[in-house]
Amino acid sequence: MSSSTDLPVLIIFCKRPLPGQGKQRIAATLGKDVAYEVATALLQCALEDARAWPGNVVLSPAGEADREWAAGLLERDCLVVPQCDGNLGQKLNFVDDKVREMGHRRLLFIGTDAPEHMAEHYQVLTELLMTDQVALRPAADGGVTAMGSVECWPDLSGLPWSTEALGDSLAELCRSSGFQVAFSQPGYDVDNQSDLIRLRTTLQHDLRPARQELLHKINSITI
Repeated sequence: MSSSTDLPVLIIFCKRPLPGQGKQRIAATLGKDVAYEVATALLQCALEDARAWPGNVVLSPAGEADREWAAGLLERDCLVVPQCDGNLGQKLNFVDDKVREMGHRRLLFIGTDAPEHMAEHYQVLTELLMTDQVALRPAADGGVTAMGSVECWPDLSGLPWSTEALGDSLAELCRSSGFQVAFSQPGYDVDNQSDLIRLRTTLQHDLRPARQELLHKINSITI
């Protein structure tokens, strides 16, 4: 990994898992209880990455009401920057502005839906941000699993969030704003039952504790 002075700030957009809320596509096929258990395990995987991150970490919960919850998630120094109201693009722009006001320049945003992220994936994104203004990790469903920038993001509010056109639209918006855009090898996020099946293979040899706990949960589910 690069030195701590070269590392981007790792910003994790995290939603507080609640029974009956979130992971609706998983809930539709496997039930609300399973969706809640999966969401909780996915959050722990993202927090595992945050604990291992040698640079600065920002947790960004869904709103101000969850500030205290987020502040208690990590046993390490971190900042908590709650999201604003609006769509995901508006939330990203808001948090991006807040973190840059603190003096940070390289920012790397992730969610809690990509447990196959490993140290080497973050290393590639970090290196891309040393030479390019925007670094994206495409997702198999057309979105992105990570997005980093050394400049303020352009207005993201009009992008087709949660669609297969998101990744291409984001890259084109950044290019049209004058940014050099680089891509790492694609990954995938976890949205539905088929993604859980894929995780059984992806996580089989991943010895990180939170990943093993997620794998245990998946193996206990009848899919």
